[in-house]
Amino acid sequence: MEYIDNLPPMDLMRSENMTFVQLIIPVESAHPAITYLGQLGLLQFRDLNDDKSPFQRTFVNQVKRCAEMSRKLRFFKDQIQKAGLLPSPRPASQPDIELEELEIQLAEHEHELIEMNANSEKLRQSYNELLEFKLVLQKASDFLVSSRSHTTAQETELDENVYSNHNYSDTASLLEQEMQPELSNQSGVRFISGIICKSKVLQFERMLFRATRGNMLFHQAVADEEILDPTSNEMVEKIVFVVFFSGEQARTKILKICEAFGANCYPVPEDMTKRRQITREVLSHLSELETTLDVGLRHRDKALTSIGFHLTKWMNMVRREKAVYDTLNMLNFDVTKKCLVGEGWCPIFAKTKIQEALQRATIDSNSQVGIVFHVMGAVDSPPTYFRTNRFTNAYQEIVDAYGVAKYQEANPAVYTIVTFPFLFAVMFGDWGHGICLLLGALVLISKESKLSSQKLGSFMEMLFGGRYVLLLMSIFSIYCGLIYNEFFSVPFHIFGGSAYKCRDASCSDAYTVGLIKYSDPYPFGVDPSWRGSRSELPFLNSLKMKMSILLGVAQMNLGIILSYFNARFFNNTLDIKYQFVPQVIFLNSLFGYLSLLIVVKWCTGSQADLYHVMIYMFLSPFEALGENQLFWGQSVLQVVLLLLALVAVPWMLFPKPFILKRLYTERFQGGTYGLLGTSEVDTYEEPDSARQHHHEEFNFSEVFVHQMIHSIEFVLGAVSNTASYLRLWALSLAHSELSTVFYEKVLLLAWGYDSLIIRLIGLAVFAFATTFILLMMETLSAFLHALRLHWVEFQNKFYHGDGYKFKPFSFAALADDED
Repeated sequence: MEYIDNLPPMDLMRSENMTFVQLIIPVESAHPAITYLGQLGLLQFRDLNDDKSPFQRTFVNQVKRCAEMSRKLRFFKDQIQKAGLLPSPRPASQPDIELEELEIQLAEHEHELIEMNANSEKLRQSYNELLEFKLVLQKASDFLVSSRSHTTAQETELDENVYSNHNYSDTASLLEQEMQPELSNQSGVRFISGIICKSKVLQFERMLFRATRGNMLFHQAVADEEILDPTSNEMVEKIVFVVFFSGEQARTKILKICEAFGANCYPVPEDMTKRRQITREVLSHLSELETTLDVGLRHRDKALTSIGFHLTKWMNMVRREKAVYDTLNMLNFDVTKKCLVGEGWCPIFAKTKIQEALQRATIDSNSQVGIVFHVMGAVDSPPTYFRTNRFTNAYQEIVDAYGVAKYQEANPAVYTIVTFPFLFAVMFGDWGHGICLLLGALVLISKESKLSSQKLGSFMEMLFGGRYVLLLMSIFSIYCGLIYNEFFSVPFHIFGGSAYKCRDASCSDAYTVGLIKYSDPYPFGVDPSWRGSRSELPFLNSLKMKMSILLGVAQMNLGIILSYFNARFFNNTLDIKYQFVPQVIFLNSLFGYLSLLIVVKWCTGSQADLYHVMIYMFLSPFEALGENQLFWGQSVLQVVLLLLALVAVPWMLFPKPFILKRLYTERFQGGTYGLLGTSEVDTYEEPDSARQHHHEEFNFSEVFVHQMIHSIEFVLGAVSNTASYLRLWALSLAHSELSTVFYEKVLLLAWGYDSLIIRLIGLAVFAFATTFILLMMETLSAFLHALRLHWVEFQNKFYHGDGYKFKPFSFAALADDED
């Protein structure tokens, strides 16, 4: 025990030692102090105003100002993206400005941009209307000429035009002339010309036909140019139409339908001379508007470019300021209203750095009073903080996805770094596929600096985050593939010749009768001669199934051993005596004994039936084993182990609840006061009430039921978890058989033909199946099964996972896009 206590502490084995601190900050030093602490990122503040709404806090006005500036900056970013400009990724070198100056600058830039956008929108609307007018004049002229050729001399002249858009101040003189009611013939034929979106023209024509009961003539033609839609900023294809009708009532209906469908109507005079004059005027105005629009766009792009140079720096500045004021809102004023009081958690190693940052803030603010920093006692359980690097971070995330470790609890990530990729490789063992995964992992690692600064998709981000997990998984896959002797399911004589040979020269009976052994065993891994033999599947099934049980029992024992270190660390002798010891006895009396039989059978070459041994160990423990006996004294050992397993169950169930009840009675009802210093009751109540010093009622029935559930869960879990590790055998076999099918039934089958095309097709199908099924789907399947084995079978033996993460106030952790 002294040797275990004297072992050096591990960085990842236990979370960092935390301490609860209090800060008393003068008001003039508050802002620089919080800013320096945000740059340091090692102090997690506790909200002392959680009973107040956000609008009742002290610095709510400053937060509103920062939120308003964030809105303006988002507006600038959207405008830059709409304009097709790229914001500068590197902030321009600019002297630091105060928040008030930045607020004024942002307001000026926003006002200027809004004004430019409004002017541009008006000009664009006028330009679109003139462009539509030009298109209507061009297409309607053709309709009018063709209709005139079919009319008689007595028909009424088509001189009345309908104009419903009064936004043409530049062409008002001609339009007013056209609108004069000169010779309005109520019984004559009139027309309305206009333009409509192509997507609406079919419903538009149908509605006109129904409204006029067929008493109209509808002509349409596709416009020569697409028109920019200002709302969607996309080019829209439009249709020019002319509707001939008769009667004032029909005109009213048609105008209403045009308005409902968003069709713009324009006046087209019948006189050719007037049409040409109006067309010339429209073209002249269009040219002027194009020049004006280009100048306005260049001016706006220039303004947006100048904003883009500083946008990143401004956004970072505003984001930091808002975070500072949000943190200040978590602090409380003292009774004098001259100091702010804050509380929080920090690692013990960071106390010196925090004090230096606070001292620097005092000097910068020219405060006459220093910032008080002192350690306090805490009621709540501290947060969990593990220092990780690029390599260990992914494994810690895998563990944290199940649950964050309780404070100072044994961290499974230390062992997951090795066991997770190894169990994956047991299911994925093929050194050809492992080399493919290794190449992918090396590509991701080689481009680490480039990809880490880019915004990746969800799948690529997940793949890049697990690049070092992928690296170890590929290395272990190559190792297990060499043991299985599989390279895309093909065996190779890498480590020497086979130990078996055929019975005759033709090898005709190799598959039916089998091979004979003539030399020493193959030095490493599976002998390549097993591939294709008649006993290949029975041999590999037996090997992988027994290996899965050995690996499972070893990992479950590791989990139980870690529960011992947890109990020893928290000074909980009850868990050691009445949980760890019976669990070790129960698991190893049954499945540890099975593992021993497997190893002995492998070493001795015995033909004993282990199924029979394990079944009759329970059904007939006193019967002689006969030919299934592996070693002397096995029958006696089986009876002893069975009795130990039976004793371990009540050992787990009964003593702990009654001892806890006795300790509670002695502690709170005047018994042995010396037991107040012990921690069995305290440790049992972790994490919710372990550090609470008030008296709580002890509910014996609840404790007993909890212990009974825990005991039953372990007993049944010992069986189900051991069986669950057989997934290692099942997935390894499935992966091997799939590889064999693709190799023999696709690649070799195609290679049997003399046609180059068939061979290329077979090679393509084999490459596709290998990439998408074996390297992607099988990788994901093995990954998820390895994840389940760690979360359920391994971690449930010792890991509570009911803690909470250490989330310090840090500028580096601020999100890129703030709501």
